Amino acid sequence: MKTKQFHRRVWAMVVLLALMVTGMGAALYDLQINNGEEYYKKTQYTIAETQTVESGRGQILDRNGQVLVSNKVIYQVTLDTSLMKTVEERNNTILALIRAARAEGVEWTDNLPISTDEPFRFTTTTPFYTVSYPEEGGAVRTLTQLGRLAVKMKWIDDPTKVAEPAAEAAAPKEPGLIDKIKNFLKGNKPEEAPPPETGPRPLPSAQQLLGQMCASFEIKGEGAVDKKAAEAAGETVPELNIGDMSSEDARALAGVLYELYLRSREVYIASEYVFASDVDIGFISRVKEQDLTGVIIEATTVRQYHTKYAAHLLGRVTPIFANEVEYYTNLDLDGDGEGDYKMNDTVGRGGAEQAFEQYLRGKPGKKTVERNKKGKIMAETWLSEPEPGNNVMLTLDIGLQGYIENLLADSVPKLESEETEGAACVVLDVKNAELLAAASYPSFDLANYNAEYEENASNPLKPFLNRAFQGVYPPGSTFKMITAVAGLEEDIIAPSTKIRDEGRYTYWTDVNPPQCWYYRQYRGYHGLINVTKAIEVSCNYFFFDVGRRLGIDTLVDYANRFGLGERTGLELNESAGVMAGPAFTESLGGTWYEGSITSVAIGQESTQVTMLQLANYIATLVNGGTRNATHLLKEVKSSDFSQVVHTYEPRVLSTIDIQPKNLEAVKAGMLAVTTESASVRPYFQNLPFQVGAKTGSAQVSAQTEAHAVFVCFAPYDDPEIAVAMVVEHGASGSTLASMSAEVLSYYFTAQETREEIPEENTLIR
Repeated sequence: MKTKQFHRRVWAMVVLLALMVTGMGAALYDLQINNGEEYYKKTQYTIAETQTVESGRGQILDRNGQVLVSNKVIYQVTLDTSLMKTVEERNNTILALIRAARAEGVEWTDNLPISTDEPFRFTTTTPFYTVSYPEEGGAVRTLTQLGRLAVKMKWIDDPTKVAEPAAEAAAPKEPGLIDKIKNFLKGNKPEEAPPPETGPRPLPSAQQLLGQMCASFEIKGEGAVDKKAAEAAGETVPELNIGDMSSEDARALAGVLYELYLRSREVYIASEYVFASDVDIGFISRVKEQDLTGVIIEATTVRQYHTKYAAHLLGRVTPIFANEVEYYTNLDLDGDGEGDYKMNDTVGRGGAEQAFEQYLRGKPGKKTVERNKKGKIMAETWLSEPEPGNNVMLTLDIGLQGYIENLLADSVPKLESEETEGAACVVLDVKNAELLAAASYPSFDLANYNAEYEENASNPLKPFLNRAFQGVYPPGSTFKMITAVAGLEEDIIAPSTKIRDEGRYTYWTDVNPPQCWYYRQYRGYHGLINVTKAIEVSCNYFFFDVGRRLGIDTLVDYANRFGLGERTGLELNESAGVMAGPAFTESLGGTWYEGSITSVAIGQESTQVTMLQLANYIATLVNGGTRNATHLLKEVKSSDFSQVVHTYEPRVLSTIDIQPKNLEAVKAGMLAVTTESASVRPYFQNLPFQVGAKTGSAQVSAQTEAHAVFVCFAPYDDPEIAVAMVVEHGASGSTLASMSAEVLSYYFTAQETREEIPEENTLIR
């Protein structure tokens, strides 16, 4: 019985083993015979590589939910020359790509500063190095990208380390006839000319450099340079033998290889070389048909701007710069022990893009990619999906922002002063210091930043300068409310106190005493006036006397509490400005005089403020003395807008306890500016609300017009917004009253429109 059972088990094992062998044989037959060709192709894959996939960046919206910046999917072309086995294959592939781009009208990235057709010449006056002149020391030479590559490739000697060769060698002086006679009488033999000194090689011309590049890059073709023209000019060029390649093709090929060599030689290591971006289907089809090895076409995202306004506030996105690689690749914001950025990542640059990078960026994903020998993707496997960035909602009102930018662009060039240059305007919410608008004129277009960079960078009006936050100006008479508040709160004066304007303030001396503007212009006097009237007529004499009795330390203390000479807390880059006083004067090596306080009390001397500081000072004044930090961030929402991730928490920077009677006396003076002043009243009399305001003009020099400054708030009874505006060399501040009235009119009209009840079933973000 046991023997039969044993045999049955043996046969069962034999049958099972036979089935397994048969199955394996069938599988092998299927692999090698039926599907052998398919799997052979798979054996031609390159080794799978792991890629970091940047996440979609969050959107930027204004306070009303209008999208300002989002993402757009485009196709870009990159090159992987490691897949091109020979130099000939590399050159032919790149040339085929260049010719396809020409046929489809596609522009490709080529920053080689040599013209693209004959006669070849440098397109910049400083192809190899730039010269700067620091305050201390002599001229400093800095290599350009081309210069750094040329030194590494040994095309030139480093011009920053050797003396630049003279254009003409100094010829030995030929002895005159008298010298020859003297030497003959003395029996001296004629001196032999010293052997020529071997100096650094002269920097090559564009023709010579292109020839050297063609030789180094192994671009072989006759006609890459105009050899006859070079020889006629006494230049030497490398011997080339490039067959039928035209000089234009050789130049185009050199331009692409120049970009690749910049990166492979670590001259420019911030990003991979993108041959062309945002290419259309016609170009993609033409390239695909040629099946070019190492040419990779893939989808990516770029920032799309839905507004032409607020360029200084929004910022842009760029690759990580070479000098930032170490910082970003070691930056660990999420605390996982690994750097959050890779070398080829992009980062926010300026404006909201940089300030709110932590919210906008999201979390990158990872995937493995398998490519065949030609670089074509055959398979992808996601290791971790990218997490899109959050959406940032700003305090900005883009409608108001656009209105002000258009207003400045239309009005400033028409001002009477021919010296007018730039302008700026800031609008703040009085209660919480939210930034509603900040316009700087002239501005620029973020969508065409790179294409228009050279033009804007060379513009003497400096459109890249954000005059609203970084431009600093004397506040002029707009400072007088600080002197008034300080005098009232320190019991130097009361609302009813009157001071007689005598034209010239002779407290210290009768020789060149400071004068009231009214006396200087008309030889007149404001007479006996109180603080409200002094603000209305902007009487310098009144504030000279109040400032003197306050003392500089007390006056500076109040100015600091109102925020002058200090940053306002904004998330974007801003200047701190300067508050005049003994400390600042002495820091510059000057001498502070007691009488200097008269200039400080009327907003002159060395005080320099931004329009953001002025607007926040007015907001602080009319809200009763609470100085809030200004801010651009309102809240952060998740990528799908389903939840609020972060909400801005207000910050109080300082407080000033202003007695109601004192505040009313100061505000009444500002109201009188718009209701009594003949130069300002016409612009505000037809508004459906009352406005408090103050004009100012600050003399920069005797040779130029003064800067025009204007501040205001509205409505008078329950202030909502504060406005500060400046026009460089715009003369009197009253010239800005018209523009400020238009800003207020637009804001409150738009507010009424937005407050209308939406219709039923209307989608609200």
